[in-house]
Amino acid sequence: MVQHPHARPNVFRRFLDGQSSGGLVLMAVALLAIVTANSPVSGSYFGALHAYIGPLSLQHWINDALMAVFFLMVGLEIKREMLDGQLSTWGRRVLPGVAAAGGMLAPALIYVAFNSGDPAALRGWAIPAATDIAFALGVLSLLGPRVPVSLKVFLAALAIIDDLGAVVIIAIFYTSDLSLPDLAGAAALLVVLMALNRRGVRSLLPYMALGAVLWVLMLRSGVHATLAGVLLALTIPIRLTPGKPEAAPVDSPLHRLEHALHLPVAFLVVPIFGFANAGVSFSGVSASVLTEPLTLGVAGGLVLGKVLGVFGAAAVMVRLGAADLPAGASWGQMFGVSLLCGIGFTMSLFIGLLAFDAPAMQDRVKFGILAGSLVAGVAGYAVLRMSRREGKAPGTAAS
Repeated sequence: MVQHPHARPNVFRRFLDGQSSGGLVLMAVALLAIVTANSPVSGSYFGALHAYIGPLSLQHWINDALMAVFFLMVGLEIKREMLDGQLSTWGRRVLPGVAAAGGMLAPALIYVAFNSGDPAALRGWAIPAATDIAFALGVLSLLGPRVPVSLKVFLAALAIIDDLGAVVIIAIFYTSDLSLPDLAGAAALLVVLMALNRRGVRSLLPYMALGAVLWVLMLRSGVHATLAGVLLALTIPIRLTPGKPEAAPVDSPLHRLEHALHLPVAFLVVPIFGFANAGVSFSGVSASVLTEPLTLGVAGGLVLGKVLGVFGAAAVMVRLGAADLPAGASWGQMFGVSLLCGIGFTMSLFIGLLAFDAPAMQDRVKFGILAGSLVAGVAGYAVLRMSRREGKAPGTAAS
């Protein structure tokens, strides 16, 4: 694929900058949600979320409809990076890919270890497996030039692969009773969307119109409706005009849509989701909740699991000579970034809501996510602030 030599880095830099700013907004929104849930207006807060607007409650409109836009953005990022970006070659995929796999497996195993005696709680095994890219990059942005850009690119690539894994997990393990007619309709519509792509339709209007119908069919099918956003994203064309080196990637429909969605998703969709779902009331809750297996499984999976999985997998790959450390990064910085991967806010909350219907279990999940993410974020920031750049591991050359 031929494109302008400076187009991709600029686009990706804007992506990193936007995610960093969005992460800082998300931190403020999460704090606001907790304060609101424990304030005199908490009754109005929870009452509004459970109020019905048409066939769904406000919280379901946010989690099923608004978050479909978030998943559309996730799908666009995955497709772009796989075909035309930082994950477009196997060499670039190896280190973040293996680290992401380790960073999903180890947290899940730690969660299972804490909750092996409770079959109901085991349904939440995937909660600590997710990394919140906006939050993690938001913490990195606070460190400024102390952290090399290559490490930010590594974290973003890892989180994108992590998101792909979370999408697959949701589709396979968190699907309710299936409606075969609606599934067949969704499949037929997906074929139509793919046909539009193959015929070279570059206007976004037909894709978005059919995408709305696809969302309705997915909502009725039993497969979580937000996955309609990912499926739609995979059909949006990304091909550039052949033979024109000067063609920037934003000329393709996928890049146009991603550019249009980036700010609304980062500064509207995700903050609204965070405000609606991070609010947890401490009323009547004792400190012992933090020592319950469900809470410990989530928090321990995020903090210990991510470090063991991400840092351990990266260390093995580098020592085997199968990959190099990100340019200019030290092992101390890799350890700090592995800690930041334990910030699991958005996707972890989302999976937690799918895993459990009982409010008490959902609250414990939220406690675990908030506690684990806070520890991971503070520890990661501290390690990165103290770490030096351009280190090297014994027996390996600095990259």
